[in-house]
This record gives sequence, structure tokens and C-alpha cells, in this order.
Amino acid sequence: MNKLFGKNTFLWLLIAMVLLGRLLPYRESYNSFFNLGSFIDWGIVVIFLLYGLKLNLREVLNDIRNWKLHLLVQATTFVLFPLLVMPFYLVAEGTSYYVLWLSIYFLVSLPSTVSSSVVMVSIAKGNVPSAIFNASVSGLIGIFATPMLMHPFMESSGGGAVDQGAIIQQLLLKVLLPIVLGLALNPLCKKFVERYGKLIGKFDRLIILLIVYESFSTAFVNNVFSSVPPISFVIIAGAVVGLFSIVYRALQWASHRLQFSKEDTITATFCGSKKSLVHGSLFMMVLGIADENKVMFLLPIMLYHSFQLFYVSWLANKIGNR
Repeated sequence: MNKLFGKNTFLWLLIAMVLLGRLLPYRESYNSFFNLGSFIDWGIVVIFLLYGLKLNLREVLNDIRNWKLHLLVQATTFVLFPLLVMPFYLVAEGTSYYVLWLSIYFLVSLPSTVSSSVVMVSIAKGNVPSAIFNASVSGLIGIFATPMLMHPFMESSGGGAVDQGAIIQQLLLKVLLPIVLGLALNPLCKKFVERYGKLIGKFDRLIILLIVYESFSTAFVNNVFSSVPPISFVIIAGAVVGLFSIVYRALQWASHRLQFSKEDTITATFCGSKKSLVHGSLFMMVLGIADENKVMFLLPIMLYHSFQLFYVSWLANKIGNR
């Protein structure tokens, strides 16, 4: 039990934040003492600044020659995933399940994970440099790809027109500018990043936990869950497992057809099947998701993140032990 809790501490903390949001929800009146929303906003900026500081462009550029692998992973992340969910739009449009569909579509529009992809590929003894390349590039592509994929459907989710200019401005100020600044400071802060790498990772998770706590607090205060039918949770759970399984098998098949090595196949299947809770939590704030819909958007990401960590960590150890 101690090993389970130690290895998956972050997942248990996510559950704890949901429970805390139920037992001790954060209310707007608390802003006079501590403005949680403003702290999260600045935390988002700092996360992407640190991401730029940690990004090693030399390692990324050195592995660009393995272009078939990279193209497969990125095409799966930003093309195959959305295509799997898109047909259900015709079923959900104009119904009470539209927001549910949009929340799952939001999940499939996200980039791949960074740290967990590299760690899992390393455990399974795959191609680690290519994992670093794809994880880094996926996050950068996601800055533009995720809002672009979401834009055609955002107007219907909020009950009114979406100010696309404001979204672009927030992406530039909160995401792209901090990354560029981090890249510029990278040579000067290399030793700092190496020394405090673990602390930086903990700050990432702190902001995610606060986003989850704030979102669920708002949901419980406004009785959002009373309007969510149990079938919605069943649909989300089924979609999470189904999407992962289909994409993972598709990547195995494509890797075989492209005659990838064992190491490249591991990297393709692990990196291409992942979705980032970090980017999902942050983009949910940047894209201006309505407060009453935030929990519905968080649920698929949290379930997918939990499933991919538990299942892929088991799979990585199994493959590595072979």
C-alpha cells in the first residue's frame, strides 16, 4: 500500500482536491484574504516560463532526422484522436449531451504529456531522445493546434459568441511569451534548472491541484453535479478506455507497417497515446470555459490521466522486464 501511494501520490492528491472542494469549497468571499484565481493565473505564466527554461533545443534538433516516428506521433495526437470523436458531434449537437461531447473533444485536442512520456519510455527501454523530441514538440504545437481545433465549437459551449481576439491575446501573454522568454534565458539558467528540477516539477503539480480544487469548489457551491446524469460519468469512463485502446493498437499497427525498431515502436505507442493534464488544466483557463462547464471539461482529462499513468506504468515495467 505504501508503494502504491508513493508511486502515484499525485493521483491521490487530485482525489483529495475533489474531496476538499466538496467539504471546504473556495468561495468568492475568500478573495479579500487570498485571491486564488489571480494566483493560478500567474502560476500558469510561471509554468510555461519554466517549461522554456527546461527545454533543451539542442537535444530536440539532434533527433529531427527520425522524422517518420515524429510525424506518426504528432499526426496521432492532433489528427487521429480528434477524428475518432468528431463523428459523435452529429449525435450530440442540439442535445443535453453537447457539453459532454465537447469535453471529450477537448481531451483529444490536447498535446501529449512531457515528463511521464519520457519516464515511461525510459522504463520500457525505448528511444528516449525521440521521446524527448516528441514530448517537447507536441507541447509547442498544442499552443496553436488545441485552440484551432476547439474554435469552431466554442461558441455553442458558452451560450454566446467567443472573443477569439481575447483568447489569442491570452495565449500570447500567458503561454507563448513565457516560453520564448524561458528559451532566451535557458543558457543563463541551466545550472538553476538542473539544481531545482524536482522543485520545478512540484510547482507544476501545485498549480494543477489548485485549478482542480477551484473548479470543483465552484461546481459544488453552484450544485453543478445535480444536473449531471450518472450516464455521463459512464460515457466518459467508456470513452477514456476506448480511445486509449484504439489509438494504442493503431500505433502498434502503424509502427509495424513502417518497420520501426522495437525502441521506436515503444516511443511511438507511449508518446502518441498520451494526453497532457498540465496543458488541459491550463488551456481550460485560457480558453475561457464557462464556470458551470469547468468540471465537465476536467473529468475526461483527469480520468484519462489517471488511466494512462496506472496502465502505462504497468505496461512499461512489463515491457522493460522482457
